[in-house]
Amino acid sequence: MAQKEVLRVEDLKTHFFLGENKVAKAVDGVSFSVHEGETVALVGESGSGKSMTALSIMQLINKPGRIVNGNIFVEGNSLVDMSEKEMVKVRGNDVAMIFQEPMTALNPVFTIGNQLVEMIRKHKKVSKKTASKRAIELLDIVGISRSKAIMQEYPHQLSGGMRQRVMIAIAISCDPKVLIADEPTTALDVTIQLQILDLLDTLKKKLNMAILLITHDLGVVSEYADRVMVMYGGQIIETSETKEVLFDTRHPYTEGLLNSLPRMDQKSDRLEAISGTTPPAFAFPQGCRFAPRCPYATEECTVENPPLVEVEEGHATRCILHMEGGKLHVSKD
Repeated sequence: MAQKEVLRVEDLKTHFFLGENKVAKAVDGVSFSVHEGETVALVGESGSGKSMTALSIMQLINKPGRIVNGNIFVEGNSLVDMSEKEMVKVRGNDVAMIFQEPMTALNPVFTIGNQLVEMIRKHKKVSKKTASKRAIELLDIVGISRSKAIMQEYPHQLSGGMRQRVMIAIAISCDPKVLIADEPTTALDVTIQLQILDLLDTLKKKLNMAILLITHDLGVVSEYADRVMVMYGGQIIETSETKEVLFDTRHPYTEGLLNSLPRMDQKSDRLEAISGTTPPAFAFPQGCRFAPRCPYATEECTVENPPLVEVEEGHATRCILHMEGGKLHVSKD
């Protein structure tokens, strides 16, 4: 039986109005869904619009930015139509987010226990004593030893990995339906990264949460994601089940990302790189947004930005070179 859809984003457009008729289209027509018990990865370079998509879902876009089109549904409830007072009840309770840097996300002047208890009592009508007991349980769940002692400590007293575990404890404290993890292993060493990712995967299965995993690391994607959405220039340019995207690539940008990864079976002095840089969100080219950097671009690619088209069941791409017959038209050698 198909799992229940808990998050749906429809034609989302988040633009920043920078003056002098300059508009940065940070998120420009993004649509996707996530089901309970599923991990969906949003992948792309810095500046592709991944974090802005997450902040739009959380309704945390500040001026001069705003959502100009589209809708966001969590369990059928539209978030775009909600007031800030209503969104306060949704954040943490229905949809929670783990930010890139836990040191800036945690309040440095309050103890870990204070911040956990506050989050629990904000959404659950329980006593301080009950909330404290629940906070200790949560610290145990996320693998923090000395949980009672940690309740009395401050963020600066903890390592980066410990702080990230605290952030996860806060995020799951009210059993959210959707957990957004925005680069959850940034600035952590490799061993701790694996521990955090394994923890998120374990909690997903235990709590049957939906996870939207935002990352630039395709190695992480291959291990933990059920589906992948590759983002470039504020748009999703390829999406499918993880193995399909990794082994049957249908967009030159995805191909470039994969080719830039080191490989155990090949010796190389230098890794391949995608030429050029991501265009600024206020100056996208007229045609395909990747065309200026694409080694396969034709004149046709510079005329019109192609739509996201399904080339095989469940596998969609935004590339005219890959659409005819649903087969690759470029060499992968």
